Amino acid sequence: MKKVFLWWLIAGSKGGENRARMILELKQRPYNANKLAEKLSLDYKTIRHHMDVLQENQIVRSTGEKYGALYFLSDEMEEDYGTFLDIWEEFMKNDE
Repeated sequence: MKKVFLWWLIAGSKGGENRARMILELKQRPYNANKLAEKLSLDYKTIRHHMDVLQENQIVRSTGEKYGALYFLSDEMEEDYGTFLDIWEEFMKNDE
């Protein structure tokens, strides 16, 4: 995964902070969209939208059916997680 792409996904596009928060949670354990919405205090539809973006860009993968689908970080994202954390730290510094 290219660092430039991760920068765009997190820091350069609307909703990047929510996507980053989702990635951070999914690193800890898999979630379905409903539980992730509860955990992050976000609307279910917001989670579903960002999950679609993350899936389309091979950041997450899912197993199961629609409502009950569990989301995990993709193998590629797992490999690039250190790069993601660097970007997240920089993003948070600039956001202060």
